[in-house]
Amino acid sequence: MKQIPDSELIINADGSIFHLHLMPEQIADNVILVGDPGRVTTISAHFEKVEHKVQNREFITHTGLYKGKRISVIATGIGTDNIDIVVNELDALVNIDLKTRTIKSDKKRLNLIRIGTCGGLQEDLAIGSFLMSEMSIGFDGLLNFYEGRDKVSDLGIEKEFIKYMDWNPKIATPYFVNSSGELLERLGKDMKKGLTISAPGFYGPQGRELRLNIQDRNINEKIRSFRYGEKRITNYEMESSALAGLSALLGHNAVTVCVIIANRYAKEFDTDYKFAMEKLVKIILDRLAV
Repeated sequence: MKQIPDSELIINADGSIFHLHLMPEQIADNVILVGDPGRVTTISAHFEKVEHKVQNREFITHTGLYKGKRISVIATGIGTDNIDIVVNELDALVNIDLKTRTIKSDKKRLNLIRIGTCGGLQEDLAIGSFLMSEMSIGFDGLLNFYEGRDKVSDLGIEKEFIKYMDWNPKIATPYFVNSSGELLERLGKDMKKGLTISAPGFYGPQGRELRLNIQDRNINEKIRSFRYGEKRITNYEMESSALAGLSALLGHNAVTVCVIIANRYAKEFDTDYKFAMEKLVKIILDRLAV
């Protein structure tokens, strides 16, 4: 069986994976991903027992037991580039033998749940409410680097969106990937669903202007009005597209759920969203534990 070279699969001297510094036994099958490193402790504080605490750079992992269910929480930092690192290394931990550097014949499927914050794009999305992404839209271009990109993407809506937006060819081609139907049903049965854009930045790529003008000042109005059957685009964040796309390619279940902390339509922002986040965390933990 073909060995993966040292330069491609980088293993630290202690046997852990390069960026996450994790060993295979230190992660659970159910993994919660958060952007904010401080949120890891907030979540693991609910655990009855914490088995492992590992940190390298912004990547912080706590693995423990919640109501008897083994769960890991990992801080990814901001952006789809970090998600590329996290998802590939998590997959390597469970589906590659790190000692022989060979791919295992029996593949494990992880449940990857991102809990984050977002900005709502539609008038009816109230600040403080929860929204689960049934589909993620990548403005970041990351999935376009991988073979099989078209196989996991909805090419019909992609084509219509590019046409409707009169998409600038200098910007990465957007991709549209469905979330895990299993996790949508299990975790978000009573939550609002929507199509979520992952932007490669917080300001210009999300239509914000401070001192720099953006190229298309009507981009958010066009995004808001786009329809594909009954589907509409509901919110912006910065990680869900890479999570959905890479997980689909690798055979993992993935979904993103966010607290809406801004409404871009109403020009409102909630700086005191910690209570809503705590409530969402508890809901997800309880549903994972069933």
